[in-house]
Amino acid sequence: PTPNLDRLAKNGVRFTNGYVSGPYCSPTRAGMLTGRYQNRFGHEFNPGGGKQGLPIDQVTMAQRLRALGYATALIGKWHLGAGEKMHPNERGFQDFFGFLGGAHTYFPIQGKEIMRGNKTIEEKDYLTDALAREAVGFIDKHADEPFFLYLAFNAVHTPMEATEKYVDRFPNIQNKQRRTYAAMLSAMDDAVGQVMAKLREKGLEEDTLIFFFSDNGGPTMVGTTINGSINFPLRGSKRQLLEGGVRVPFVIHWKGRLPAGKTYDHPIIQLDVLPTSLAAAGAEVKSEWKLDGVNLLPYLEGKNKAAPHDMLFWRFGDQLAARKGDWKMVRYDKSGIHLYNLKDDIG
Repeated sequence: PTPNLDRLAKNGVRFTNGYVSGPYCSPTRAGMLTGRYQNRFGHEFNPGGGKQGLPIDQVTMAQRLRALGYATALIGKWHLGAGEKMHPNERGFQDFFGFLGGAHTYFPIQGKEIMRGNKTIEEKDYLTDALAREAVGFIDKHADEPFFLYLAFNAVHTPMEATEKYVDRFPNIQNKQRRTYAAMLSAMDDAVGQVMAKLREKGLEEDTLIFFFSDNGGPTMVGTTINGSINFPLRGSKRQLLEGGVRVPFVIHWKGRLPAGKTYDHPIIQLDVLPTSLAAAGAEVKSEWKLDGVNLLPYLEGKNKAAPHDMLFWRFGDQLAARKGDWKMVRYDKSGIHLYNLKDDIG
């Protein structure tokens, strides 16, 4: 049960064909924050350390909104480079609370500390609870001005860790991994509920554009960070360009502007987050930015009946995929290129 996420979907637009441009963490984030296919600037994989990360010549969503007078914060997972010039505070985020790398423990461990800005701090709370606390605090502080909050939960990523408070909610799930997964998801749902409650308390719910989506599908194949997730009826896993790797839960909620309880079936992608947000902020998108995402507002408000994208594309090493209408072409292993009609065969 995820009552807060369900409420977000019920009061917003739920996408049955919501995609991300990468089948795992970092490339998806690079695409979202730039509004461009990350392959265009060489960010096809997770950074391996050293000087790797989101190239500093790429302008982030936080930088674009800072230029419009927005207060900006990243709370949670960065995973776009740990170098000095790649730090979130150097990429448009005034406030940063979280961690720079990939997988992170949910309980305090020496050497796996949390950062506030450039300083390492000791965090005693269960991490999902701490991210909720910080998000609520940021909204409290900036309720009287325009703000951009990028709340990047690491739940439900491995390691599989949850407090008894959340595990005890699922006594009927026998499988320990699946029970912990449910507990971690329930903690994140609570956190979403706290954020929404703060927006309502401040009278901001109708004025706030909210996106909720996952950075990839569930990891179900051997050799990945398996966490007990289930992608049914989709086929494939995180790290694959099959539907199970890149088609994700996706909701857009703007109570004062977008219709409630609507389901939208045309394919959209997380690259659309940036241009949609800039349009909401009243900014003009310039052609020299070469964005691949589109402003979804006219489509969601019924002013444009066409599909937002003629085609969507993916590349991940030797894997490739393209979607046009109901057709998806994909190469996901050495068996060659396959063509599927997703309307007839979602799996």
